[in-house]
Amino acid sequence: MAFIDMLKWDTTNDVFAWKHPEQNLSTFTQLIVHETQEAVLFSKGQLMQKFGPGKHTLDTENIPLLRKLFGLPFGGKNPFTAEVWFVNKASPLNLPWRTDSMRYKDPNYNAMVPLMAEGQYGLQVVDAERFLLKLVGTLHSFNAKSLADHFRGELVSKTKSTIVAKMIADRIGIMDISAYLHPIGEFLRAAMVPFWEENGFRLVNFYVTSIDIDENTPDGAQILQSIAKRSTRDIEGFTYQQERTFDTLNKGAASGMGIGLGMGIGQGFGSSIGAGAGATIMNPTNQPFSNDTSAGVSGSGHGGAPGIGGPGVATGPVVYCAKCGTKTGGAKFCPSCGKAYQPCLACAADNLANAVKCVMCNAPLGSKCPQCSAPLAMDAKFCPSCGSNLKRGCATCGTHVAAGTKYCPNCGSAI
Repeated sequence: MAFIDMLKWDTTNDVFAWKHPEQNLSTFTQLIVHETQEAVLFSKGQLMQKFGPGKHTLDTENIPLLRKLFGLPFGGKNPFTAEVWFVNKASPLNLPWRTDSMRYKDPNYNAMVPLMAEGQYGLQVVDAERFLLKLVGTLHSFNAKSLADHFRGELVSKTKSTIVAKMIADRIGIMDISAYLHPIGEFLRAAMVPFWEENGFRLVNFYVTSIDIDENTPDGAQILQSIAKRSTRDIEGFTYQQERTFDTLNKGAASGMGIGLGMGIGQGFGSSIGAGAGATIMNPTNQPFSNDTSAGVSGSGHGGAPGIGGPGVATGPVVYCAKCGTKTGGAKFCPSCGKAYQPCLACAADNLANAVKCVMCNAPLGSKCPQCSAPLAMDAKFCPSCGSNLKRGCATCGTHVAAGTKYCPNCGSAI
């Protein structure tokens, strides 16, 4: 029976541990351990000895257990059998991780969003004995893939719960995730350190490279599509409210709602809606606005301009909140975000409180200062140019109205 005279291992960074295929050793066998390595001898299920970097002879002087386990005498070339494991104690920094889909309630949109996260981490074996006893078992080598397969379930579960907990605690919205990747990674690293220490590792680093909406789920794909549409609107310079109104008008024109409507669209909505057919369609009345879009966007027919729907058809304009895009039907306050309704007197479209011109028809929303003729916003209480006090109240309902306003935006009474 041949005996091995020398044992060594030329390691690579992606392999954590490797068992030498030969077990027939002798007390003359030389063991060479390179830097960043540690060698561990097992025999009869028992750890015999650990060796650091250097050249070692496997004799009874270096391994006192040989006498106890095998009854080997001092001196001479005495054979014995043992398993020799080489452990790589370098720091591979390219181990990837990735979660499957995780559900997160976005604080800004108050909706559940499917997310996926990925990154990389680096490990260093610091306790070769614990690592070998707990993880290696009957394997002949233990590489990065073996590590990923062994810890996949536990790693993914712990990573997902930690990420979601951090995002909930900091109220991180899906549109702001990229700004928080580093603090989320640091939070994850602190949570994962005890886990890896139990298995003989030191967690060198832990990075989160991306947290994205999971486009492989139906709701994730729909959310991404909505975000893309919103970005397009922002770049092209129009709002969700305008887009919805354009769609409604175009559908009405296509179904033959009236020649005046079609002409209004063809001539350009921005400048022509304040007069002619466009003004008739979008002119607010003293009646409550209807939430029913099935009748189009015709006028009320009660106390206001005649509606296209004919006498007796009480329908109002389709109104969307200028802040969040929710359909409000002309309610005083948006049911979604609570914004007060700021109607344009020309087309009834909702506007932001500080708007000077209507986002729909470009009509002036405020008025001119009676002292210096400077343009005023709808909610102006003082002239930004001369400082004149502009506070006025509707005699009917007491609502504050800007100087020069002819009709109360709340109750429609003449000022």
